Amino acid sequence: AAAGQWGSCDRIRELMKERGVKRLPGRTWIEVGSRVHSFVVDDQVHPQIKEIHAELQRLYEQMKEAGYEPDTRFVLHDVEKEEKVFRLFHHSEKLAIAFGFLNTVPGTRLQIYKNLRVCVDCHTATKFMAILAGREIVVRDGNRFHHFKDGF
Repeated sequence: AAAGQWGSCDRIRELMKERGVKRLPGRTWIEVGSRVHSFVVDDQVHPQIKEIHAELQRLYEQMKEAGYEPDTRFVLHDVEKEEKVFRLFHHSEKLAIAFGFLNTVPGTRLQIYKNLRVCVDCHTATKFMAILAGREIVVRDGNRFHHFKDGF
């Protein structure tokens, strides 16, 4: 997919389907108020999803003004750039962070957990969100801890 060989991707997906191979879906968890909330990419079932999407849009506008540029190189779908940006901004960790911003007191540290590795764009976006919100954000992904405080 990264090389733009969409026909090969389709054949591989069919082969995986025939052999019963399934990809592990990305999922992110955040604990707020002694309840664990879970998100998947482009989640539509969370009770606060409309507010979360509005918060993401607000954050995206602030981030653009601060110099953030979405890194669409690794969106492995044959779609236009605007669609790639949309897909990037609905990754599960971004949804969890927006939820955390909405449901915690300003300045509260956010701790999120992800079962897969954090993509390059989510890493960059989380830096911007931590700076703009004045928050410490800790992300535990499949390989390591990512600690964002004051933009680092």
